[in-house]
Amino acid sequence: MNAGAPDPVRGPRTGRFWLVTAVALLTLAATVSLGRWQLSRAAQKEALQAEIDAQKNLPPLDQQAFLALGDASAEMHRPVRLHGLWLAPHTVYLDNRQMHGVPGFYVLTPFALEGSDQTLLIQRGWIQRNFTDRTQLEAIETPAGLVEVTARIAPPPAHLLELGKADSAATTPAPAGSSLIRQNLGLEAFRAETGLPLRTDVSLQQTGPASEGLQRDWPAPALGVEKHYGYAFQWFGLSALVVFLYVWFQFIAPFRRARLARRG
Repeated sequence: MNAGAPDPVRGPRTGRFWLVTAVALLTLAATVSLGRWQLSRAAQKEALQAEIDAQKNLPPLDQQAFLALGDASAEMHRPVRLHGLWLAPHTVYLDNRQMHGVPGFYVLTPFALEGSDQTLLIQRGWIQRNFTDRTQLEAIETPAGLVEVTARIAPPPAHLLELGKADSAATTPAPAGSSLIRQNLGLEAFRAETGLPLRTDVSLQQTGPASEGLQRDWPAPALGVEKHYGYAFQWFGLSALVVFLYVWFQFIAPFRRARLARRG
């Protein structure tokens, strides 16, 4: 090798070297930033889960305290203990709901609060689907007369995607004589359909052991914390790959080529 020739490893850096360096630094900054953002989202979701758990562990609101709430959604997930009447003729079965991975129905019944003009939609529990005849519903019991219900304040029932349909279930009443089985149920539409003084800001999820033919192992809200950790791992893994490739192609590979050139 000519003694006056530039060292391929330590010699003057070319424009290509600095261009690759700039691109690597920008890519590294972007991937690290995105990984940290995913970690921050995971931390936010964990804090939200902690708030939900704290609400669930508060003592139940009695009926007077619940009715005095200006905004019941501010007490989301808090237990309540209410008295009233089940309005069984208006019971609805929401299809394609799962419990422990088994498809079935959520059973929803309006509940008229004693001593008030308010009616709440209560998600009473879950029953399994009849796999032979989808329209054959398992028997449930609906107590008559004044009853006490222990439940949690919950958002309105979640809507599932209906392929080929606009979300009409959330905006228009169901036709008269429509099936008890629904894919979705909008509270505004259900209020108009039934003529009940139904609250549309919240619903309730009845709690307690299985009873009346219903199971109540309600799934926890899907906050997606694990998803954010998975994305963060991917972004930090990409950052590590960028560093490895940069060091390899900018330093190690030229050094190996230089050694081979000296031997030649």
